[in-house]
Amino acid sequence: MKCPGQDTQYWKPGAIYEATCPKCGTAVEFFKDDTTRKCPACGHRFVNPALDFGCAAYCPYAEQCIGTLPEEALAQREDLLKDRVAVEMKRYFKSDFKRIGHASRVARYAERIGKQIGGMLAVILSAAYLHDIGIHEAERKHQSTAARFQELEGPPIARSILEKLNAKAELIDEVCDIVGHHHHPRDVETPNFQAVYDADLIANIEDNRKENPIPAERISAIIEKSFLTDAGRATAREVLLS
Repeated sequence: MKCPGQDTQYWKPGAIYEATCPKCGTAVEFFKDDTTRKCPACGHRFVNPALDFGCAAYCPYAEQCIGTLPEEALAQREDLLKDRVAVEMKRYFKSDFKRIGHASRVARYAERIGKQIGGMLAVILSAAYLHDIGIHEAERKHQSTAARFQELEGPPIARSILEKLNAKAELIDEVCDIVGHHHHPRDVETPNFQAVYDADLIANIEDNRKENPIPAERISAIIEKSFLTDAGRATAREVLLS
C-alpha cells in the first residue's frame, strides 16, 4: 500500500507550490512530497522548505520515504521524536493532569538548559517527558511514589514507548538509563542527564512550595548547593526567585 501522504489521489489544493531558491532567488516548483529540488537557474539543490517530516519520527516506512534526504534534513528526525514522546506520555497518564503538567514543565526547563550546555535535545526531551513514567506502577506494586520505585519501574515502560516509536537503540538505551536514576546523579554525568536532573529539581521545588511555602533564602541555598549546571542554576533563579 502506498503511503497516503505520497499518493496524489489524496492531495488537496496547494500540494504543488513554489519556493524561493536561497542562493539566487529564483522561484522553484515543488510537489509536496519532493524532498529536494535543483534550482534551474543556478543549479543549487535545496531541501523542500514546506516538507513535513513529522511522520518520520515514528513511521516504520520512514527510511523508504525519506532515505534520500540530505544530511541536514535527516538530522531533524531524532529531534521530531520529542513531539511523539510527549503525545505518548499524555496517553499513558490519561487524566492524571498533575503528572502530565509536571512532565511538560520539566521538558520545558530541560530544553532551555540543554540548549545552553550543549546536550542532545532528542535525548533530553524524551527523558524529560518520560522521567516519571514509572510512578503509576510504583504506586500499584509498591504502594509508594518513592524515587527508587519510580526509577525501578520507569525504564521498561519508557523502553516500550520508544520502541513503539521506532527510536534508535542508542537513544532508547540512554533515555532509559536517565529514567532509571534520574533522582540519583552519579559522580560523572552527561549533559543530557544534567539538563533533565536540574529541570526536574526546578519543577519539584515549584510543586513543593505550592503545598508548603519555602522562604527565598532556602530556595537560594538549594540552588547553590543542589544543581548540577550553571544553566540550571540560572534557570532556577529566574523561575523560582523572580
